[in-house]
Amino acid sequence: MREIVLDTETTGLDPLRGDRLVEIGCVEMLNKIATGANFHVYINPERDMPIEAFNVHGLSSEFLRDKPVFAKVAQEFLDFIADSPLVIHNAAFDIGFINAELARIGQSPLTFDRVIDTLALARRRHPNASNRLDDLCSRYGIDASRRTKHGALLDSELLAEVYSELAGGRQAALILMSAETVVRREERTQSAEPLLRPVPLKVRVSDEEMAAHAAFVKTLGDAAIWKDYLDPAPAAEDA
Repeated sequence: MREIVLDTETTGLDPLRGDRLVEIGCVEMLNKIATGANFHVYINPERDMPIEAFNVHGLSSEFLRDKPVFAKVAQEFLDFIADSPLVIHNAAFDIGFINAELARIGQSPLTFDRVIDTLALARRRHPNASNRLDDLCSRYGIDASRRTKHGALLDSELLAEVYSELAGGRQAALILMSAETVVRREERTQSAEPLLRPVPLKVRVSDEEMAAHAAFVKTLGDAAIWKDYLDPAPAAEDA
């Protein structure tokens, strides 16, 4: 199954108050494994960059000034994600910004029925722990040392690894037994002596109960496959 891990960077926290997208990063996954096919673009937000946002991702107004506006890259972005499920950490934030940009150019919004929110998955898996991306990377032994600042593509790459773990684990350390090991185990099992009780258990069924059971079994005729244990065949007559 094809899935797209997605992350964005923005000028702030609220698209309804004029904050805009400045970066989109996407990583394609097939069956929970990254394929190497990515989509990445910087976007001119057509406004200034607040210092608070710059401190998070390091993208300045000067750097973004010659980058394309969202309208120029929207179709390429939509073609890349197609109708695949979208894997996003704290999805309401990113989807809110993307849909605000789509609305500005008259495009239909992305719907939440195609979204897999890894923050919600992590909270169910680790209800009493911090579930920021850095925390999850540390918890699952994923190297996030390159992440000195937020970046949409890098964060998508890290989230793809986290998502693999949340979805069941990468099984990178799975060790299978060799055929020789299986044979040795079978030989040990076959050669093992059965263990006997030093003192046999007492029979708890009375003679009357045994007789009643034997009489009932005889009424079953040949259907009673265990009847020979109760009524063994007579020994062959001497010739």
